[in-house]
Amino acid sequence: METIRRLALMIDGDNAQAELLPQMIDEVSKYGIIMIRRVYGDWSKPHMNSWHDVIHSYALRPEQQFGYTKGKNATDIALTIGAMDFLHKSDIEGFCIVSSDSDFTPLVNRIRENNLFVIGVGKKTAPEAFIKACNVFIFTDIFQPAVEVETTVKVSESHSIIEVATETTPQMTADSKQFRALFRKAFAETPQVDGWAQLAILGQSLLKLDPEYKRTYKIKGLSYLAPTLSKFIETEVRNNKKGNEVTYVRLKQNTKTAK
Repeated sequence: METIRRLALMIDGDNAQAELLPQMIDEVSKYGIIMIRRVYGDWSKPHMNSWHDVIHSYALRPEQQFGYTKGKNATDIALTIGAMDFLHKSDIEGFCIVSSDSDFTPLVNRIRENNLFVIGVGKKTAPEAFIKACNVFIFTDIFQPAVEVETTVKVSESHSIIEVATETTPQMTADSKQFRALFRKAFAETPQVDGWAQLAILGQSLLKLDPEYKRTYKIKGLSYLAPTLSKFIETEVRNNKKGNEVTYVRLKQNTKTAK
């Protein structure tokens, strides 16, 4: 069932990349409807110029915050105050904090104390405390090209001919060894009855291990896993007490353990 959670998008303009905003919006929108969109920073500074091109296209409201004291991050404080205002004065059901700054960890913890959903968006270098404090953390590193190309240049003895050879790193898919290893680990951490686990709960385990597994392994949804991994898993549809169909999965016997 598609979620209709009402979200507030709060962007640390000093710490986020404006050129990645379209991908950020797409990913965050999977978890709800973005009702509030704010980007904080000192708009008199050159580093904020990149945000000028996207604020109107994506209905962002710029929030000006001057740096009154050198060495102090006034933008973080302004964003935190704004988030607390929305927390107490709106019907927002979740927040998205776009930053890689550990200073927002206490804010995330405070929001979650109010039983609200929190999405973090930032680089993989973000502090572990900030990442783990969020319900979901989206790594902006994944927005880079998934296929890496290695180029080798060979110059002939006459130096008049240059040959360029390219090697493309294979893309990871749901049928790759990496995903099968991830799937096995998630399956082991999912409650089971006679070796069977609910597919929906297994999906939650996958998200905990790798919040971006769908994008990394090109998976549209859990329902696509069964045919893709037919040599690896088997499925069974059962009716629960309410008469609703529930999909269960288990590992097939005699399959080699993925390393």
